[in-house]
Amino acid sequence: MKRRNFLGLVTAIALLPFGAHAEEGWIAYQPGIIQDLLNDGQTVFVDYSADWCSTCKSQERTIATLRADNGAYNDAMSFVRVDWDIYGREQVSTSRNIPRRSTLIVLRADQELGRIVAGTRRADIQALMDLGV
Repeated sequence: MKRRNFLGLVTAIALLPFGAHAEEGWIAYQPGIIQDLLNDGQTVFVDYSADWCSTCKSQERTIATLRADNGAYNDAMSFVRVDWDIYGREQVSTSRNIPRRSTLIVLRADQELGRIVAGTRRADIQALMDLGV
């Protein structure tokens, strides 16, 4: 294999996790992004998840279905995904007392409007998302 082909392949594989989140309509968390969105007057839906977490995957499917069924969610909120494996012990998690991955919260201004920890029921997730509309 030619060196340039090898380097291109390695780069593409390294960038896969970042591209996957963007395609789904999520903002991949970077320090400060949640506060920036809140400062801009936006309501923010935050998903603390891990790629290997089955509860997180169930929540993700439900959220995707709800967003597809009701465009008002996408109009009313910005959706941010926080990678628990990277940021679980960082300020973005500790300052909000996030106990574990598979935690979903809705924020507006300086308030937390609601939270679900490890819940996967569609009705519960929908009720949480309704708080942001």
